[in-house]
Amino acid sequence: MADTIEDSPVGWVASHVRRYLATDGADGGKYHGYDSLLLTTRGRRSGKLRRTALIYGRDGDRYLLVASNGGAARHPNWYLNLCVDPEVWVQVGAEKFAARARTATGEERSRLWQVMTGVFPTYARYQQQTDREIPVVVVEPT
Repeated sequence: MADTIEDSPVGWVASHVRRYLATDGADGGKYHGYDSLLLTTRGRRSGKLRRTALIYGRDGDRYLLVASNGGAARHPNWYLNLCVDPEVWVQVGAEKFAARARTATGEERSRLWQVMTGVFPTYARYQQQTDREIPVVVVEPT
């Protein structure tokens, strides 16, 4: 990945990303006790690489993310980006890899939603706060 990466414009997220990068996840690999990773997507309009930190779960070899945006009415930008370009880059601790992301649907989404509300129960409250169905994203290393 030769392009310059822009970190989240949200101050506390950018600080989390900097700590994560500086320590290969030793500081930042847990966010308030929850496992977190760094996700880099390509901006759907700008074409620039964008990086953010997210809580994740696992389903076998796959990583699971929830596009909750804190229960807001709008999907988060990272999710909108990967809907246009599903080729993403991930860092989990010191491990960095390319991956492909997709939105879980139907029965799979229902099952994985249960996994992720088990990982981070607040997702259930976020879902109650919004009319949109909060996406569950499956990230598979390539």
